[in-house]
Amino acid sequence: MAVLWGGRFTKETEQEVFLFNESFSFDKRLIYEDIEGSLAHAAMLVRQGILTMEEGEAIKRGLTEIRDDLASGALLPEGSYEDVHSFIEAVLTERIGEAGKKLHTGRSRNDQVALDMRLYTKKQAMRIRERVLKLLKTIYGLMEEHTETIMPGFTHLQKAQPTTLAHHLGTYFEMLRRDYLRLSDLLKRMDESPLGSGALAGTTYPLDRDFAARELGFSTATFHSMDGVSDRDYLLELLSALSILMMHLSRFSEEIILWNSNEYRFLELDDAYSTGSSIMPQKKNPDIAELVRGKTGRVYGALVSLLTVMKGLPLAYNKDMQEDKELSFDAMDTAMSCLALFDGMLATAKFHKDIMRKSAAGGFTNATDAADYLVGKGVAFRDAHGIIGRMVLLCIEKGKTIEELSIEELKELSPAFGEDFYEAVTLEACVERRNTKGAPGKRAMQEYLQACKDFLKYCSRSE
Repeated sequence: MAVLWGGRFTKETEQEVFLFNESFSFDKRLIYEDIEGSLAHAAMLVRQGILTMEEGEAIKRGLTEIRDDLASGALLPEGSYEDVHSFIEAVLTERIGEAGKKLHTGRSRNDQVALDMRLYTKKQAMRIRERVLKLLKTIYGLMEEHTETIMPGFTHLQKAQPTTLAHHLGTYFEMLRRDYLRLSDLLKRMDESPLGSGALAGTTYPLDRDFAARELGFSTATFHSMDGVSDRDYLLELLSALSILMMHLSRFSEEIILWNSNEYRFLELDDAYSTGSSIMPQKKNPDIAELVRGKTGRVYGALVSLLTVMKGLPLAYNKDMQEDKELSFDAMDTAMSCLALFDGMLATAKFHKDIMRKSAAGGFTNATDAADYLVGKGVAFRDAHGIIGRMVLLCIEKGKTIEELSIEELKELSPAFGEDFYEAVTLEACVERRNTKGAPGKRAMQEYLQACKDFLKYCSRSE
């Protein structure tokens, strides 16, 4: 059992206790961040005259060799080590001797693990943000393609008003745009290095914490040593952002599942993103969308778990905080894989324009426009609403759409109807007249697409 704290103890740790306490089995994922942090710490110790140049060079050489050997597979992260930190220190000392024992000068595992986790989380947040941007670009491409693809808009899962597929997809562009901005925002608050906080009260060595922070790509060191080792807000923020992101993907998945069904047939998923049945040969199941919807709960669980871990902890570091890793790793992995697979599924889906238009025509989605037509003829809106309600009942009774009623039938409902009514309630006219900001009309949609394009250009430049 390789541990870093044996001097005060007179007994060996029970094997069961060691296994319950160890974190190497999962925190070895942070091994490159641990090396990265150690290289920066060693460089700072040399700069401050705490280590000699020769000691610093030996440590740098040893850590670099360890990193290279890990990358090539010549060294495997395994063995009876308490954590990733003890593994790196033991291997380093074995390779370079006495200088390896001096690496930990002015440093505690408390600020070391806080640094490793923050470095790793920062990298993962940036990778997830890149995936979000890629999905945004896919959605934008589909919006450009489908500005004239008529479909029904829904409320309460009931057909409500006609819109376009581009307009409908724009809703998800907005959701994911906010996800991108949330990730960008939390990355700013994550951009502080806890290295040099010590166990909780700093150190008596003359460390240059800001130098080490810059070496690691942070803009500054954390402003308070106790907060530096006890803070997990950055993880909670990321898990919160990922939970919202997954909720958006889950809502989109739900619609894809519905649209892919025999009852809707608005789209067909590519064979590469579908599965079949072991007993029913006709089946083509939307498993990717269903799994994205299902895996959302895993990310929610990680957020609630970490909130629960942190809610009663006194300052500063407590072993409970070791529980932040496995669930956070799983949430990040889940979000990454869901984004990648969802993007591929959406990009290869085939939308059935004719079926979508027919669906919009068959559900009285132009009823609001029919009422607006009467308002334009001087009828009060509340009266117009009642007239069109009776019109819908008449259509249901006769098995007709609004457009199929004769002019005589229309005039029995109100003398305000004229021949121009039929042109006013075509699906294309219903959509085209809606040109307020954010609406599906051609002019409004072109303005929106330009705004989306500008946003994507801004994001691509800033990453």
